[in-house]
Amino acid sequence: MDWQISEDTVPSELVTEADARSMVGRPPATGAWREGDPVGDRRFASFGELVTESGRRLPSFRLSYETWGELSPARDNAILIPHALTGDSHVAGPAGPGHPTAGWWDDIVGPGLAIDTDRWFVVAPNVLGGCQGSTGPASVHPDGDPWASRFPYLTIRDQVEAQRRLADHLGIEVWAAVIGGSMGGMHALEWGATFPDRLERLAVISAPPLNTADQIALNSVQLQAIEIDPRFRGGEYYDAPDGEGPHRGLALARRMALLNYRSPTELNQRFQRSWQSGVSPLGHGGRFAVESYLDFHGNKFTRRFDANTYVRLVEAMDSHDVGRDRGGVEAALARVTARTLVLGVDSDRLFPIEGQHRIARGIPRTLDGDEAVVLPSEFGHDGFLIETAAVGRHLRRLLAS
Repeated sequence: MDWQISEDTVPSELVTEADARSMVGRPPATGAWREGDPVGDRRFASFGELVTESGRRLPSFRLSYETWGELSPARDNAILIPHALTGDSHVAGPAGPGHPTAGWWDDIVGPGLAIDTDRWFVVAPNVLGGCQGSTGPASVHPDGDPWASRFPYLTIRDQVEAQRRLADHLGIEVWAAVIGGSMGGMHALEWGATFPDRLERLAVISAPPLNTADQIALNSVQLQAIEIDPRFRGGEYYDAPDGEGPHRGLALARRMALLNYRSPTELNQRFQRSWQSGVSPLGHGGRFAVESYLDFHGNKFTRRFDANTYVRLVEAMDSHDVGRDRGGVEAALARVTARTLVLGVDSDRLFPIEGQHRIARGIPRTLDGDEAVVLPSEFGHDGFLIETAAVGRHLRRLLAS
């Protein structure tokens, strides 16, 4: 759960007048990529029926994905990078048609970088249930209308099964590495436990072994913010004109989430008690700068994401428990055979470092023994997206192992 695009992962800063002007105009009912929009660097793979863990049925589905580098003749140099909650397949590359922002890990993936695309073939899919080209609530149902509220509940394991089918489609029997952070780290961990013979290396970054009651509680209030927006209409809002969709509820959910993604230290140091303008917030109608910051990013988010998708993906994160039906967390972690990097951020209050230490203790072949790598950062959970030099050093160690 993080900003997941380059413009939003920068350190927090005051909202300028130019920023405010960029949000003028009514947001669309959904910020999802829709058929007819510019494709950009996306590729697509279509699949047959998927029966979910809950027993619901998708008669068919599609995954949108991007690739970098070249697959070797032996097909042994492929790396899978699943994204976090509000990310997409655009891990690296410039902004352009179909990609309004540059890649969210642009300093990590590319020629000569930590994940060197002169050596590795990188695959990044938009998650099943997503809103950037893969089948999700905003996609067209077989009857011609959007799936909307009919889109089934998904688990992290359902999404990994979809990724497994993509690997088969691409002819990749064994990943050289599966590397993910946050929700993507949940996918990576599930790959290690579910398909241990299909990956050689694993990186679990800023992700827990299971979503705790505290994390589920934090998610529940975000979902409620969306669902009580009268314009959410039970998820049936895709025909709404601009400005009449559930953007207030989605923006509020985003503002709540930001408070979990960044650390108190960063927010206090950046904003202190400063005012957004010369008008006092002490009874005179003005605003504190941090309030404007939250509003700006909440409103910006509604222009690139979808409310139903947010609900379904947060529900999938709440499903995450690597030990479910496997004899518990430690028994599940013992199944992982890949050489593993486990990394967490010391100021992460969403997925605290204790969870990463538990993963490290349970996986037999980690780079650093029973302790996760602890990344010092003032940026909280989003540190794995911002502290790219440090993250890159550890990924180089993994890929050299």
